[in-house]
Amino acid sequence: MKKFYITTAIDYANGKPHLGHAYEKVLTDVIARSRRMMGEDVHFLTGLDEHGQKVQQTAQQRGIEPIELCDEASGDFRGLCRDLEISNDDFIRTTEDRHKKVVRRLLQKLYDEGRIYKAEYTGYYSARIEQFLRERDQVDGEWPAEYGEVVEITESNYFFKLGQYQDWLVEFLNGNPDFIFPRFRGKQVLEFLKEPLNDLCISRPAERLSWGIPLPFDEDYVTYVWFDALVNYVSAVGWGEERFESYWPADFHVIGKDILVPPHAVYWPIMLKAAGIPLPKSLLVHGWWLKSGRKMAKSTGNVVDPLDLIGHFGPDAFRYFVTREMNVGQDSDFSLELFMSRYKSDLANDLGNLVSRALNMIGRYCEGTVPAASLEEEPEKELRALWEETRKSSAELYADMQFHVALEKTFAFIRAINRYAEIRAPWKLAKSDDDADRKRLETALATLAEGVRLSVVLLKPVMPGTAERVYRLLGLTEVREWERDLEWASILEGKKVSAPEILFPRPKTEGAPE
Repeated sequence: MKKFYITTAIDYANGKPHLGHAYEKVLTDVIARSRRMMGEDVHFLTGLDEHGQKVQQTAQQRGIEPIELCDEASGDFRGLCRDLEISNDDFIRTTEDRHKKVVRRLLQKLYDEGRIYKAEYTGYYSARIEQFLRERDQVDGEWPAEYGEVVEITESNYFFKLGQYQDWLVEFLNGNPDFIFPRFRGKQVLEFLKEPLNDLCISRPAERLSWGIPLPFDEDYVTYVWFDALVNYVSAVGWGEERFESYWPADFHVIGKDILVPPHAVYWPIMLKAAGIPLPKSLLVHGWWLKSGRKMAKSTGNVVDPLDLIGHFGPDAFRYFVTREMNVGQDSDFSLELFMSRYKSDLANDLGNLVSRALNMIGRYCEGTVPAASLEEEPEKELRALWEETRKSSAELYADMQFHVALEKTFAFIRAINRYAEIRAPWKLAKSDDDADRKRLETALATLAEGVRLSVVLLKPVMPGTAERVYRLLGLTEVREWERDLEWASILEGKKVSAPEILFPRPKTEGAPE
């Protein structure tokens, strides 16, 4: 049986983790966790892109070997995954032998089949993006700042016959409109393909760049970044081995919009087509996080360190915020004010207080044991009807990548549970000696507990730690599958609950953002 295979882009070793890296991993993790809870066998890959000129230059400037720089970066990005509770099954580094062997095997295959040739090239080169440029890349006769220093060079290199697959790629994209999500990103690719494709330079002379994978057919050259980095998606799951078919094709490559064109939407499909490897099922393209309407960048000083937020507020608060605020595929604006508003309103007040008051009242009025719900009057009927609608729509929204809307509906249900508590007012019913009021009290507390349980099950892909913690407070073991755990049931009846805990406290660290 094929696994549900999902990947992030691999991060570049010449930088530190930032908000964009963190978001992409959370987004992919939410998909992976939700698919697991739907009963699928998931394989989730992330990793590090470690070769290239910038890594070599930075290492030289620091007086260390490139692999030492990469080891540091590996520790940073693995640490980010750990701190965010990312459930990746594998972390690939492009300096690993398992990757280098597959890259060389792929290059040799394409060379033997005449799809790679050697030629002399004169053109403009950007060291910052490690890419040859064309004059049409200029804006008003100037090179955009994103390219850094651009120089004209002449050298012999190896080229991949990219251009001969242009018509095929256009036909494929037109015939498979769901290959790129959201669809409007696919239209951007087709617009790019209206211009003729040049063949792709896939090498760098080793005398200029030694930090790379040597070409198998000419070791005086190393492999250019995209014929190295992109191959991680197949090298990590054993291309050329029997087990490969259990993973491939990938179900989703989750990437940022800045690396859609040309790497993932042009180079990668054509590379796979040329090698006779099936294409991935879909590219899931997310937008950028902006600050005051501008893209975050070190050069502008408007970056946000995700580790600061995680340290102050915990991983689940961070995961909730970025998933709730970003409509997948669109850009979204980040501000500490909005983060704090979500933290205080949605998490601390709506969810945190609900859990606390439910546990507190069960402890006070039922000696800490969840009672049976023996009545179903109008307040209970309304809440259960809302739950059935929430459960159905949220599952569909998760499947459609509309996570922000699914969370909106989930928290609407949480607020409805709080309203239900106000309507039933268990603190008033507990003062009554009437048997009917006692039944209403027990029903109210059982309903509150069940509403809490169902809410956190639905939240688990986004807030796994919180979900498991609340489950334990309710006297249950781990959340497992949606199909079973999202049914309104009486599994809490007779369970001994724990004393209330503060799920979302004010940050303890001095200097925490307010």
